[in-house]
Formats: sequence, C-alpha cells, structure tokens
Amino acid sequence: MSGDGLPPLREVIAAHELRAKKSLGQNFLLDLNLTRRIARAAGALEDHEIVEVGPGPGGLTRALLMEGAKRVIAIERDRRCIDALQEIEKAYPGRLTIVEGDALEVDMASLVSGPARIVANLPYNVATVLLVGWLQSEPWPPWFESLTLMFQKEVAERIIAAPGAKSYGRLAVLAGWRTQAEKLFDVDRAAFTPPPKVTSSIVHLVPRNEPLAPANPKTLEKVVAAAFNQRRKMIRASLKSLGVDAGALITEAGLDPQERAERLTIEEFCALARTFDAMKGT
Repeated sequence: MSGDGLPPLREVIAAHELRAKKSLGQNFLLDLNLTRRIARAAGALEDHEIVEVGPGPGGLTRALLMEGAKRVIAIERDRRCIDALQEIEKAYPGRLTIVEGDALEVDMASLVSGPARIVANLPYNVATVLLVGWLQSEPWPPWFESLTLMFQKEVAERIIAAPGAKSYGRLAVLAGWRTQAEKLFDVDRAAFTPPPKVTSSIVHLVPRNEPLAPANPKTLEKVVAAAFNQRRKMIRASLKSLGVDAGALITEAGLDPQERAERLTIEEFCALARTFDAMKGT
C-alpha cells in the first residue's frame, strides 16, 4: 500500500495494462512523494476544487486528495485510464469527479462551484495550447485562483523569461501580462515512466487582478506572434505580416521602428495591440 490504502502505482499500471502513449503525450509519474510535493506547491487545498488535466493512472490525483483537496475534477481522454481512476474515486467518496473527454474541448469553468485551482502534469503535446487558452480566459480575473503546471523545462523557461533574455517570446509576454509566473523546481526525466528525453519543470502562475496594461487578448497574441516570427529582424520588418502600415503602427504606438521584439516590454506590446485595433477600427 502507498499511504492512502491503494496499491502502488506500478501495480495499478500493470493491473490495467497502462502503457503510456506517445501520441497522447503521456509520461506517468509514479513517485507519490514527488506528486505530493507538486500538490503542496499549489498551496493550501482544503477549501478548493482542483481541476487536473491528464491524470493518467492517478498519481497526482491521489497526491492532491492526500494533501486535502476538497474535490478533484480529473479530465482524462484516454479511456484505458478510467477504470484506474474509478478505483481512486471509490477510495475517496464524493471527492473525485472523473470527466472523460478532451481538455481542449471541455468547459472547465462550468465544472467548478467554488474557489478553484488548476494543477496538472500536462501532456506535452497540448501543454502550450492549454496554457494560452487559460491566459486568454474571459472575464478576467478568471475562474481559477492559480495554475500549478508541469512543462518541459525549455517551455518553462520561455514562460518566465524577461525582456532581453534568450527565451523571451510569445509565452513570456502572454503569461507576464496577466499573471505572475515563477518556476518552482525541476523534475528529473528518471522520475517518469517512460522517461522523456528532457527535464521537466513545475511552474506556478497567479492571475493578476488587472493585466499590466490594457489590450485585447487575441490582438495581443497576434501582434506578439508576428513580432517574434522573425525575432532577429527589426519590428518594422517583422510587423509587416499584420497587414497594416508597420511604420505607422510603430510610430503611433510610440516605439522605435529599429527595436527588436526581444527587447520590447509587455507594456510596449500592449501599446502595439491597442494601436493595431485602432487602425483596424475594432
């Protein structure tokens, strides 16, 4: 047993013949000491509902429940894992809700009824898409109080990067605009079954009450994506793909057309987004 009356995860995986699928971005965490550390990184859980994406055989799910989560809502698209999760559901009556479906299509806000946090060992193949979706939630502040997520270390570095840093780009702007993000700790590849080719990292993001500067989320993402698509070029060249007079856009936003995207602050990107909307009449 593993401290919660349930079999060790290796036995669960063997019993249900759960081999991680590369096509689903699966890498299972089996060490309950590690998953409980991740759960604790999300803060006090007792009065919160936790949304977990991609629970797999339930290693992090069990940790969240052991650490006192009021209720865990586990969203899993792999039908093979449902039976294993139902065993956890029986061990924690009323505290685990299993949602079989694709997290990219599930309306997560409708699943919670009180203070909520998102905690997940995200499948690598959809991690960035999910994060961007959460960062673009409307209205803002969002329905979740925090995000405690696992990414590939390289992605984590891109999320927390500051202007001028090598990793600074679209994710850093979008994350920094609406949240305060920090990397908490790395997770060695050997902790997973099967081991991925890269180190992973836990990132904690707390929504700001107000974004750093006004901007339409979709417009901001569009402007930032254009700017970093050719990050080595001056913004007067990289922003031409937006379909407006790039020189006028930059001048109206009060920026230097010879500047490069990697040196612009989040507030300056917001200025570009507001000016772009004004030029397009939106």
